[in-house]
Amino acid sequence: MPIVLVTIPSAWGPVHIAAGADGVVAAELLGTPEGFRAGMARRRLGDPVPFREAPDGPARAIAAAARDALAATLDGQPADLGAIPVDIADRSAWDRLVLGAVRTIPRGETASYGEVARWIGRPGAARAVGGAVGRNPVGLLVPCHRVIAADGSIGGYGAAAWGGVEAALDLKRALLRLEGVEIP
Repeated sequence: MPIVLVTIPSAWGPVHIAAGADGVVAAELLGTPEGFRAGMARRRLGDPVPFREAPDGPARAIAAAARDALAATLDGQPADLGAIPVDIADRSAWDRLVLGAVRTIPRGETASYGEVARWIGRPGAARAVGGAVGRNPVGLLVPCHRVIAADGSIGGYGAAAWGGVEAALDLKRALLRLEGVEIP
C-alpha cells in the first residue's frame, strides 16, 4: 500500500501530511518537503506518492480527510480531528500511550504535562510526557499544542528549526488562540 503525501498551505507555511492505509503516519507544520521526506525515510515509512498520482484506496481517502480537517482547523473552524485515524505503530509503547491521551484533549481546552501523566497512571512523569509530546510525528492530529505547563504558562513547543524557541511558542499561542484559548 502506498503512502500518500499531500501538502496544504496555512498562515504559517506548508502543512505536510502522509497517510497510509491505517491512518496518517506523519503530519508536520512548517517543515520543508525535503525535511519531511527525510523524516519519513528515517522512520522507514517508504517513499510517498503525491496525492494527485495516488490510486484510489484507503490511504488516499485518509489523506484527503486529513487535508480537509486540518485546513478547516487552521482556518479557525472546528473540525473533528479525532475522526482522522493516525498510525503511529512505529513509535514506542510509551509514546503511543502519551499521544493517545493527548489526543483526547478537546478543542478549546488545555492540560498540563503532569495532568497527562496522571491520566495515564504515571503521576510524576511530566518530563517523560514532555519528551513523548516532543516526538509527536502527527502534529495537530495529536494536538500537542494543547499541553501546557503546570503553572498555566505556555510550556514548550516545536523545535528551533521553526525560527527559534520564541517563534515556536508564538505558533503554539496562535494555534490555541484559533481555539479560543489565550495563554500569556
